[in-house]
Amino acid sequence: QEPHELYLEKYANSTKRVLFLGMNPGPFGMAQTGVPFGEVSLVKDWMGIHTPVSKPAKEHPKRPITGFSCEKSEVSGFRLWGYFKEKFETADNFFQNHFVLNYCPLIWMSETGANLTPDKLGKEVMKPVEAACLQHLVEVIKILQPEHLIGVGAFAEKRLAQAIKHLKKTEQHQVEYQVGKILHPSPASPIANRGWAPQVEKQLIDLGVFEQ
Repeated sequence: QEPHELYLEKYANSTKRVLFLGMNPGPFGMAQTGVPFGEVSLVKDWMGIHTPVSKPAKEHPKRPITGFSCEKSEVSGFRLWGYFKEKFETADNFFQNHFVLNYCPLIWMSETGANLTPDKLGKEVMKPVEAACLQHLVEVIKILQPEHLIGVGAFAEKRLAQAIKHLKKTEQHQVEYQVGKILHPSPASPIANRGWAPQVEKQLIDLGVFEQ
């Protein structure tokens, strides 16, 4: 809770040009650091976020919460934040006009400790969660006022499209948003394992987010 609050206080305190949306916490990323795609080393050393992390009331025996002492790398976060670090050098440079958010704050795991993503769970189970997450996403978009809404993967892109549809129905002021997606950096994706950063750079240039 504390590192997530610090992430918001430090980096979500102004409007943004681009909002990147992930799915939900990974067991070695946000579940440990409170930051979306939160690879420990990059959250600690690049973003300057390093606070105590308390354990949940019910902790999965195979996925203990060790916070910033977690030694397991979050590969997706290492790729995503590593790319932004290389491109923008400092966290302040990146967050001046960009922000990264997860659609859902919850993490699910099987008995074996395998990560269960929201798209793999039943619709009835997810129905109340989806409603709350969609409303939160709509509120964040209204606050940050991004021009570009980029889903990190197809799931997030679809949720962004739903949020915009909801906004257009309920808001009198019709804002034009550019919705798109980039390749998810998960090591489970064979395509992502073949040079993720160069592929994403091209996608973001094609979407008009970054210049050539």
